Amino acid sequence: MSTDQGALFLTPAEVAELLTITPDEVVTLVMDGRLRGARVGHPEAWRIERDSVRDYLDDQTELSRRHALWHESNIASIPELWGPQTRL
Repeated sequence: MSTDQGALFLTPAEVAELLTITPDEVVTLVMDGRLRGARVGHPEAWRIERDSVRDYLDDQTELSRRHALWHESNIASIPELWGPQTRL
């Protein structure tokens, strides 16, 4: 894929290739409000804002980071890892 780095909008196929999903899934993300896009031209065709793809990836990275931290905290909460407990 060779997308113009200066392009403000991408086609669903271009976004799909970047995110390794299908173009239909890209349109679903737009309809769900997770990506910003619009149908333009005649005949109408979807165009997705390049910045919204970056924002979406940033959001997904943050969700993954939080999930990893949550998972680590759950593992650390296992009583076997606390060692012997002393009672006062």
